[in-house]
Amino acid sequence: MRIDMANGGSVDLEDAVFARDFNEALVYQAVVAYQAGGRSGTKAQKTRSDVSGGGAKPWRQKGTGRARAGTSRGPLWRKGGVTFAARPRDYSQKINKKMYRAAICSILSELVRQDRLVVVDGFNIDKPKTKAMISFLDSVNADKGALLVTSEEDINVRLSARNIPYCDTLSVQGLNPVSLVSHDKVVVTTDALGKIQEWLV
Repeated sequence: MRIDMANGGSVDLEDAVFARDFNEALVYQAVVAYQAGGRSGTKAQKTRSDVSGGGAKPWRQKGTGRARAGTSRGPLWRKGGVTFAARPRDYSQKINKKMYRAAICSILSELVRQDRLVVVDGFNIDKPKTKAMISFLDSVNADKGALLVTSEEDINVRLSARNIPYCDTLSVQGLNPVSLVSHDKVVVTTDALGKIQEWLV
């Protein structure tokens, strides 16, 4: 299939990547797995065995009239441990590479159908300049929310876009389902498009 480029001309797209049916369940699974993988899972609390003190029995078992107690660091005591203490855990979910790539293809195909994928030759940003980036985004009708995808890390593009709240930048290597679905427009260079198709075909 062919689509028109924003600055004139047209470009060929692989049907295997950009002409797939939208699989909502698969996309949802990929998005959840990606977000879960980003969680640190470092939350931790102390149980009764972790807090200091409580080594000796506070008082004898019988004859005092008080409830029996074996330690002064139980959950009911001041400075005691937490009953169901949080522990460091791994939130990551397994998703097969084939499924992940299929989800990316499904998202890209839907972007093409909704005219939200914009292909350009390049960003023509010679030096970091926010004003130049805003002007470029206006020219391609991506002023409501844009993800700029480059083939390699471009420091000029990244620095020009970092102060624009509705604009993010990524290289093909960092492309992910969350970024693709959370932006109004995805602006891709022709070089990046070639790498995406090489990765997903």
